[in-house]
Amino acid sequence: MPEISGMPIYEYKLENDEQCSVCGGNFTLRRPLSAKPLTNCPLCKKAVKKLISGFNTPTITKPVSFSDAKKAGFTVLKKVGKGEYERQ
Repeated sequence: MPEISGMPIYEYKLENDEQCSVCGGNFTLRRPLSAKPLTNCPLCKKAVKKLISGFNTPTITKPVSFSDAKKAGFTVLKKVGKGEYERQ
């Protein structure tokens, strides 16, 4: 499993859609939030612009049933009174 470093991944592209044999024109870097904005490619030193990246969010196709939750190891509770619950 990959190590999670807590730093976001940024995507960059050379300005003016240039091509480069060193960096390929596009690259990604992990950078701390506190780092100064990157203006030049660390490999070829040409000017770069940060891209707006897409992201993936989980989608739920259907609500989880009680039996699915139990199979996954969750404890399912039912409210029986004010502040009182019992196992299902």
